[in-house]
Amino acid sequence: MGVGPSMKETTLHHFRDPLIEIIRRDENVDLVGVAIVGSPQDNHQKFYGVERLGVLADALDVDGILIYAEGYGNQHIDFAAHMEELGKRNIPVVGLTFAADGFVVENEYMTDIIDLDKSGEARETEVVGQNTISAVDVVRALQLLKRKCLGGQSK
Repeated sequence: MGVGPSMKETTLHHFRDPLIEIIRRDENVDLVGVAIVGSPQDNHQKFYGVERLGVLADALDVDGILIYAEGYGNQHIDFAAHMEELGKRNIPVVGLTFAADGFVVENEYMTDIIDLDKSGEARETEVVGQNTISAVDVVRALQLLKRKCLGGQSK
């Protein structure tokens, strides 16, 4: 499990990343930054990175976070842990990931997830970029996050 062709982001996708482009242009959002976090094999390192993201978000005093995980399976352990760490700190969070099969782990903070399964097959399709983040996904996630930040109900 992990990142297959349908979840691979091509170089062109990175240059035109809809997550950054749409948020950057939204006049009602102050993009504080982008944190890129790896997925260590060692659990001690894994959860150290999770905690550091929570500390960073606290220190920056952000109003909310969009978290994106490329891939599925073991990457969802990190994804779930990051959402939990932010949720415990009362930081509104919306996640974007390929979740068609569900998650290998879940927690109470994983309430708002945008599923990137575009094929509807709930599996890796081997079509390059088919199940990556799109502008529609970002707009939907941003709407959810704004609602959460204003104290509204999710979903």
